[in-house]
Amino acid sequence: MGTRTAGSLTMGDVLALPVVQDADPLVLSGAKNLDANLRWVHVTESADNVDLLFGREVVLTTLRNVEPTVERLRSFMNQLAHAGAAGVIVELLADPVHPNSPAAKHLADAAQGLELPVIHLRKKVRFVQITEVIHERLVSEQLAAVQFSRNVHEIYTELSLNEADEQRIVERTSELLGAPVVLEDVRHHVLAHAGAGYGAESVLEHWMNRSKFVGYAEQTGRGHGTENWLQTPVGAVRNRWGRLVVPDELDDEHNAALVLERAGQTLTIARLSGRDQRELLYQARTSMMHELQQHHSYTDKEVAVRAQSLGLDSGSHYVPLVIALAEAENYSPTDLQLREREVLEVIDQVAENMRVGVLAGSLRSGCLAVIVPVSAKQLVANALQRFTRQLTEMLTTHIAIGVAAEETSIGASARRLEEAAHVAEIVPNLPTRARPYYRFADLRLRGVLSAMGQDARMRSFALTELSGLLSPVDPDGLELLEQFLNHGGNKSTLAKESYLSRPTLYARLAKLEDKLGVSLGTAESRASLQVALLWYRMHG
Repeated sequence: MGTRTAGSLTMGDVLALPVVQDADPLVLSGAKNLDANLRWVHVTESADNVDLLFGREVVLTTLRNVEPTVERLRSFMNQLAHAGAAGVIVELLADPVHPNSPAAKHLADAAQGLELPVIHLRKKVRFVQITEVIHERLVSEQLAAVQFSRNVHEIYTELSLNEADEQRIVERTSELLGAPVVLEDVRHHVLAHAGAGYGAESVLEHWMNRSKFVGYAEQTGRGHGTENWLQTPVGAVRNRWGRLVVPDELDDEHNAALVLERAGQTLTIARLSGRDQRELLYQARTSMMHELQQHHSYTDKEVAVRAQSLGLDSGSHYVPLVIALAEAENYSPTDLQLREREVLEVIDQVAENMRVGVLAGSLRSGCLAVIVPVSAKQLVANALQRFTRQLTEMLTTHIAIGVAAEETSIGASARRLEEAAHVAEIVPNLPTRARPYYRFADLRLRGVLSAMGQDARMRSFALTELSGLLSPVDPDGLELLEQFLNHGGNKSTLAKESYLSRPTLYARLAKLEDKLGVSLGTAESRASLQVALLWYRMHG
């Protein structure tokens, strides 16, 4: 494992880039904070766009639209720092006509004492050259992190499927970390350990006496005590039976924690399941559905034979649906897996009640996939109604169900599971949920906006449309705009239901138009504002 973690490109790394060094950089402030991690790059020439920052961006600017006074420059930098910027790179060249221009001095004075790194480029540079290099580095690191996470997931999934015992799981974890790993119970007895090549034998000396003085952590992290061990709890939340410990220093804390946590989950599931046949069946079903979602060489007949061996009945059509656990992000990994197991068991009960064999397994954390066979296309709606209603009635866990279009083959149905998952993840954001399940067509505009909640372009559009009411926030103006749009722009109806005289309402709407800088009289304008306001209410 390396010494860098995902997303570990820093301001110091940017400063060291040849394209930046060629521009004769001068660090004006924040030299102690050059180790700040970057998320992205943002180019701006005005303080008006600062609210578009998400945080941890390096900002590139020439200050073209910022008044070059110490006060204005410092205000601009303070705004960037408040918005979470990781640093600012300013291209400010010497003026050949006025070589004694105070602009550079004003910039230095404005940056003095700031914790935000401010770097002055004294030679001309193309910002696109800087952004290209940074984007390439960041994307490369993100892809590496995704691949690492996927590899870890596959390793521990294979251990579970192969019924690996506790010792084998600990040994594999030690190999991945390149460090000694110890599994102990709540009485500090060592149940399994590995990593003799990393000094594990000496690590175990006086283990119980040392371990007693290292506090237990309820989640993966460093324990408090005489020795700062990286650890993860093992066992259900209310029934912890031990912990997995790395009693050594690690180069890559982020990836080590990911490995350790996944190992702890595998040990917990192994103990809870008792290695029973039902757990193995769930694992096999999950593995098959993951295979079917990827490119594979199986024929439709081979897929059907494998699926039927795992309990799926044959049918003329196969309906893919995904069950998303509500607020899954608030559960610990162990709790989440226990809830997923509960849902899988209820799915089997519902299928048994309906006398139909389904294929159900884990799609990813917090999402379960199900393929339901039906004997005829015209029976799809009835089968889904019965299945989803019984499921929601029997479960204590809140869920959202997304359904994709039925297919005539099992493989094609499995490839539509991501579409169903996308729907299930949007459903909790709907204002009302009267249906037992939803298809993409049921989500309409709110569903689309929910899916685009983190899209920077959508965010920029919405905040620009409503900028006149957001700087500062005008709640009365937003409320009036919402009422006006909800009435389809009908001023008479709005005046009547708001108990306002028409002149009063017209005056308020005229003021609203001035703030927004657009006319409320055109359908296109109202449509743009409707979309922007709906997005703002959901994500602003």
